Amino acid sequence: MLLAAVVPSAANKTQIKHVAQLQAARDNQLVGYGLVIGLNGTGDSLRNAPFTEQSIRAMLENLGIASEGGRARAENVAAVIVTANLPPFVQSGARIDVSVSSLGDATSLAGGTLVMTPLRAADGEIYAVAQGAVIVSGFNAQGQAETLTQGVPTSGRVPNGAIIERGVAASFDDLLALTLQLRNPDFSTAVRITDAINAYTSRRFGARLASERDSRTVIIQKPKGISAARFYAELENLPVEVDAPARVVVDERTGTVVIGNDVRISRVAISHGALTVRVTEMPRVIQPEPFSRGETEVEPYTVIDAVRPDATVAVLDGPDLQTLVSGLNRLGVKPDGIIAILQGIKSAGALQGELVLQ
Repeated sequence: MLLAAVVPSAANKTQIKHVAQLQAARDNQLVGYGLVIGLNGTGDSLRNAPFTEQSIRAMLENLGIASEGGRARAENVAAVIVTANLPPFVQSGARIDVSVSSLGDATSLAGGTLVMTPLRAADGEIYAVAQGAVIVSGFNAQGQAETLTQGVPTSGRVPNGAIIERGVAASFDDLLALTLQLRNPDFSTAVRITDAINAYTSRRFGARLASERDSRTVIIQKPKGISAARFYAELENLPVEVDAPARVVVDERTGTVVIGNDVRISRVAISHGALTVRVTEMPRVIQPEPFSRGETEVEPYTVIDAVRPDATVAVLDGPDLQTLVSGLNRLGVKPDGIIAILQGIKSAGALQGELVLQ
């Protein structure tokens, strides 16, 4: 009897750095409040956004301009919230992108410039300062009888608009152990990552240095005589086979259906057809008999007709993804119909996978 080893497909293999990340290497969120100036009459109406006027006065006073007396009526200024992600290991002087979103009732930020805005982290300290021209992809056109809005004109980005003032203190090279976090938790993938690292470190350092903790975490001991950065650079490019879960993701708002490659459907018969209900009101006028002293009345008369055109019955048996998709396409249903069919198959217990509704 001849036994053959099953070799995993190369298409299912990827590098460790694509499926896991170091726990020490994490982003930090920054947020700030600022003003966007130079708008073409699309800024905040100061009556509905009084904080914008207060911010304008505070900014002018900081610039040495007296703003007491009189009410500011500028419509080319908008109050905004500025957000950014502080990358790991970043140093002072580096630049990062920032996102700008309107806080008041401004109609568009197109053509505006963000004034110097401090960005703070959760600890209240300033880590970056943002300033620059705001790039907006959406637009807003308005006439006397119609208004057209494309995209979101009240939010935009400032590429490389923030300068890092201080970095987050990190001693990466002093770590005695590296912690890998899987982006998609899975016990099989965690074990395979551990085995791949141990196979490499056994040849390179003569010891098995990795151990899996759970479905998300892999602990790697750092050997002596090598920096943590160089050590992980050798490990992150190791190939590993990824085990993806059998999952169907359904977004009912947009009609999007994503089916994983490992999803299977047991043999099941499906009947699908659009139900059309037509309600017709045909009131009838009833005349009294001659010389009866009766009154003319209107009698309601309703006709209800329910039909199900193009109703079909099909048998689905999905040993693989291609067969499943072809079977659904043979039914000739639209995305909303496919969503209903998948939910019915799951309720019948024939869907061998997880159904995720968003």
